[in-house]
Amino acid sequence: MSIDFSDKGLALIELYKQMAQQGYETREGNYIEKAFSDFELQHYRIQLKTIITFFETKSLLDYGSGGSNWDLKGFHEDGQSAKEYFNLETVKKYDPARGLDERVRVDAVICFDVLEHIHILDVCKVIRDLFDHAGKLLVINVACYSAAALLPNGENAHITVRQPLWWKGLVDSISIDYPDVFVYLMCSTGWRNTNSFSIWSSQEWREHPGFEVKDSFY
Repeated sequence: MSIDFSDKGLALIELYKQMAQQGYETREGNYIEKAFSDFELQHYRIQLKTIITFFETKSLLDYGSGGSNWDLKGFHEDGQSAKEYFNLETVKKYDPARGLDERVRVDAVICFDVLEHIHILDVCKVIRDLFDHAGKLLVINVACYSAAALLPNGENAHITVRQPLWWKGLVDSISIDYPDVFVYLMCSTGWRNTNSFSIWSSQEWREHPGFEVKDSFY
């Protein structure tokens, strides 16, 4: 199912397409030819391995995949690819800036460094789309700081920068409608400076014997 992006969102996708094809400038005046080509989740592979294994994940959707290559050898020190390392049978990708749309319902959806690139008018739509495709697990990593990259129009590429608790509250609210999906939210307040909230599911709130639901801070 396609997302009903706002006019702002559609215009942004065109800018991201341009960046993916031609590269981009940074705030420091440098020019990066290969845009969004880093496999960011590689730096979190140990903690993600534990979570993905616990939820017996066999199929995964890389939502906003960029240039990530799940079949490329060397993801792990022993030479394994990411697909092998996480013991996955199927990996699908979604990245409208690169013309990729393999969205299907899978065991786990992973969304790394994407939501901060979404216009605020479309953030809720995209988060619901993440939940819609997750059968068991949703992993989100969102940057809460300005990027080095600039859009072709000169604005910062991280267009929706908010504090971690803002993101937690937003995802909390939407997760209420998806009690079967567990959520692992990671928020970065700087380059590789990432903190995580405890994994939760709204089903836990439904089954709690009392009424008070306390937040799960870092």
